[in-house]
Amino acid sequence: MPSVSPRADLESLPKYVPGRTIEGAIKLASNEVPGGALPSVAQAIADAAAGVNRYPDTGSQALRERLARELDVPVERVAIGCGSVSLCQQTIQAVCSPGDEVIFGWRSFEAYPIVTQVANAVSVKVPITEGQELDLDAMLAAITDRTRVVFVCNPNNPTGTAVRRAELERFLEAVPEHVLVVLDEAYKEFVTDPEVPDGVEYTRSRSNVMVLRTFSKAYGLAGLRVGYAVAPEPIADALRQVYVAFSVNMLAQVAALASLDAADELLARCQDIVVERGRVREALLAAGYQVPETQANFVWLPLGDQAVPFAEHALDRKLVVRPFAGDGVRVTIGTREENDLFLAAAREFSSRTA
Repeated sequence: MPSVSPRADLESLPKYVPGRTIEGAIKLASNEVPGGALPSVAQAIADAAAGVNRYPDTGSQALRERLARELDVPVERVAIGCGSVSLCQQTIQAVCSPGDEVIFGWRSFEAYPIVTQVANAVSVKVPITEGQELDLDAMLAAITDRTRVVFVCNPNNPTGTAVRRAELERFLEAVPEHVLVVLDEAYKEFVTDPEVPDGVEYTRSRSNVMVLRTFSKAYGLAGLRVGYAVAPEPIADALRQVYVAFSVNMLAQVAALASLDAADELLARCQDIVVERGRVREALLAAGYQVPETQANFVWLPLGDQAVPFAEHALDRKLVVRPFAGDGVRVTIGTREENDLFLAAAREFSSRTA
């Protein structure tokens, strides 16, 4: 008697590879902030824990309303998801039919091809430039009548490079109206270049632009999984339709609201990371590495075939970084002490391979 089998194409599904966690090692692999949740946020989570026997508000209404006020957008255009990666998948499910195309730069966020294939859509990978930047002209040229979604990760993960205002606006002007442009701004809070625009501004006047953001990175809530989208109202409605009920738990909603209350403290912590980011990049450049300018909380070393050996070298020194075989290594900015240990390992590797 034949057994039930999963979809045949799942064998070819790209595997999401999270940053490794190794006991006793310093983890600089997953773009987590080193400080964790702010004290006031941790207290709010502890206070709310007594109510975990109750289901959360599946619509995250209080959080939606708060974000709408913070961003000055109608609440109808705000959708909440179980991290921005869940919203990526909801977007494909809500917009694409089987065989429709989804365009993104490559290398970019590694979840894009996964969520695309899961939804029976077709990934169109557009190579990044030699400068490790998204090639918006090539992405525009890749659009066809079958294209439904274009992901623009800004700043781009894992390279940290960012698209500036003039380039992005030229791109948005040229994208056909039937294509939804998703500006994935998971690292928005670390951006310091005034020419890197706030994507929410484009959602006010363009009916085919949406923005994704997350509480996982700057807000230190990666373990609770909560993100949000600002989208045209029909798209926001559709995101809620395909949302898995109760997937944003009650503690996540409480923590996100408490984080917004502590925004000034949080942004001051982000500034500390930005200062370290600059110091680490300058030290790597001085050591002979090519490191593109980054607007995120990590640096990117385009090491090609040396990516895996570099990561193994770091691991031997109890440092966990994130290699992308054949492309490069992404290294999260940690504390000053952690960064110093990483820089020592990087200098040692450079001297051995010179």
